[in-house]
Amino acid sequence: MDIRNLPEARPQRTWGWSARLVWIVPILAAAVAGWLMIKGIMEKGPTITITFKTAEGLEARKTKVAYKNVDIGQVKTIEVSDDLSKVIVTVELDKSMTPYLVEDTRFWVVRPRVAGGQVSGLMTLFSGSHIGVDIGHSTTPRQDFEGLEVAPLVTGDVPGRQFVLRAETLGSLEVGSPVFFRQEAVGKVIAHEVDQDGQGVTFKIFVDKPYDRYITTNTRFWNASGVDVSLNATGVKVDMQSLVSLLIGGVTFEMPPGAELDQPAAAGQEFRLAATREEAMKHQDLIVERFVMYFPHSLRGLTVGAPVDFRGIIVGEVKSMNVETDESNTVFRFPVEVELYPSRLVAMMKHASPDFLESDQQRLRTRWDQVVANGFRAQLGVGSLLTGQLYVALDFFPGAAPAKMDWAHDPPAIPTVPGLTEEIQKLVVHLSKALRTFPFEGIGTDFRTALQALTKTLEKGDRFIEQFQDDVTPEIKQTLDDLRHTLKVAERTLEDGSPTQVELQNTLRELGRTAESLRLLSDYLERHPEALLRGKKEGAQ
Repeated sequence: MDIRNLPEARPQRTWGWSARLVWIVPILAAAVAGWLMIKGIMEKGPTITITFKTAEGLEARKTKVAYKNVDIGQVKTIEVSDDLSKVIVTVELDKSMTPYLVEDTRFWVVRPRVAGGQVSGLMTLFSGSHIGVDIGHSTTPRQDFEGLEVAPLVTGDVPGRQFVLRAETLGSLEVGSPVFFRQEAVGKVIAHEVDQDGQGVTFKIFVDKPYDRYITTNTRFWNASGVDVSLNATGVKVDMQSLVSLLIGGVTFEMPPGAELDQPAAAGQEFRLAATREEAMKHQDLIVERFVMYFPHSLRGLTVGAPVDFRGIIVGEVKSMNVETDESNTVFRFPVEVELYPSRLVAMMKHASPDFLESDQQRLRTRWDQVVANGFRAQLGVGSLLTGQLYVALDFFPGAAPAKMDWAHDPPAIPTVPGLTEEIQKLVVHLSKALRTFPFEGIGTDFRTALQALTKTLEKGDRFIEQFQDDVTPEIKQTLDDLRHTLKVAERTLEDGSPTQVELQNTLRELGRTAESLRLLSDYLERHPEALLRGKKEGAQ
């Protein structure tokens, strides 16, 4: 058989249903896996990095990120930075947090903490530390954050406003110190730092709503830490806000008396933080005139800041005290520079002249010359006998020696007169001299002689009294006994029911009837005068 005649075999492709079903399962599995992968990618939240100084309390894949105690993410990894100065924490957050990852969003580790008289984070003792979040208000997105080392005292969801205070020193204030308004805590000190020029300290405070509306452009702030004890010309004054401020310090604000809530302060406005309430409430004078005064005697008891008084009105204060000598350096003088605030005097005037606050220097000098010519002088007065503090009194002294303003001096010099203390010292010296020349020895001799004479006189008086008692007293006693007997007899005679009194009453009755008859006769004769000649007619009355 020729193999070339054999039939050629041809492959035939078959498409059975069983073979097609085998491929459906892996295709569906791949589709589901792909869908799950896409879904996972679509639902995956943002991943951010937060740097902290230390990873104390943080654990990868365990530490949660919480906002208002709701878990919103988890720490994935913790790494040390390349320069070993900090740790970098990678956090995976929920997708819903994507819009809130902005420039001013803040993160911090919540741990137990005691600051500013407050305790926070105690629950982390049992649940472990977690990362807290404060949502910012910026619109700039951000993925890398620098974490706060301590929790912020005020978060962005607390209503209120921030303000800036500037002071010379930190005092006893610290972050978390309370802010008081009429002794009620209404805010906190949230930050402080030394100024760049080193001349002061800047504080940031947060005042809760609605108390922030009481902060106007005229509001005054002062440090209310501890007990404020002031010693000045008015005596000793002790001021304390509250027990909390005594322990941890605080800031207090108020409006000056009479101020209105018509100019609310803007958020972030700067204010001066005074050391005391008295300093904060001082009138902010716009017109200031500077003078110097040379007092001839000691300045002991006078201090910088002492008041300048004009008949009970504080019109200025002492700014400095110095020592000057003449050219030979043998005569010392003590210039006291003061600042006068004429607007305070004008504010007390019921009908102030519009030109009292004179701006023309020549007219101002003329008025000063006139008042000085009328006896206007400066004098040191004693503000408190207890403390011995002095103040400067301005007043008119009609008997003062003639003097003039020294306009050549810078600042101009106001003439002075000796104070009351100096006058008392002069009087004491004068009395001392007078007492030295007083004839005490002669007066003592005369007084002794007078005493001897008086003693003799008294002895004579005693003898006279004894003689009087022996000779005269019995006769006086007998006379008094006779007088007492006479009075008793008269009393018995006039007592009710006595014969004498009965007879006297009968006699008085007879006299009464006689007087009545005479009255009738007189009336009848007045009506019938002819009866004196003809007699009384029968039946006539």
